[in-house]
Amino acid sequence: MSIRLLLVDDEARVRQGLRMCMAGEPDFEVVGEADEGTEAVQLATALKPDVVVMDVRMRGLDGIGATKSLHAAMPGARVVILSMHDDLTTRTAAEAAGASAFVGKQEGIARLFDVIRTVAGPEPDHAASVA
Repeated sequence: MSIRLLLVDDEARVRQGLRMCMAGEPDFEVVGEADEGTEAVQLATALKPDVVVMDVRMRGLDGIGATKSLHAAMPGARVVILSMHDDLTTRTAAEAAGASAFVGKQEGIARLFDVIRTVAGPEPDHAASVA
């Protein structure tokens, strides 16, 4: 069974790079992409991905606001924040918005993949230890 993913980042190159890396993982399936938060919430409610990989800083609705909106629309949504803005304030805001985990972009793709697999596991509450 594959993990269905929605990629959200305002940089097309970042989404393309993630998609290319994920294509090599037999248990990942990218089902959609968005370049800002409002579109991400709309796509997530329509596509029902297992995990949303969400950037923080984007034009329009940012990743923190989108995560909060997504949880209002879909309380069980699993969001992994992926951001180069890796500081305590951003991590705290992501957790308060309902993110399942936070990965700094500098942590690398292997770390992101491990976190996605953990968050997508059968027990979403178990994923809190990943953050």
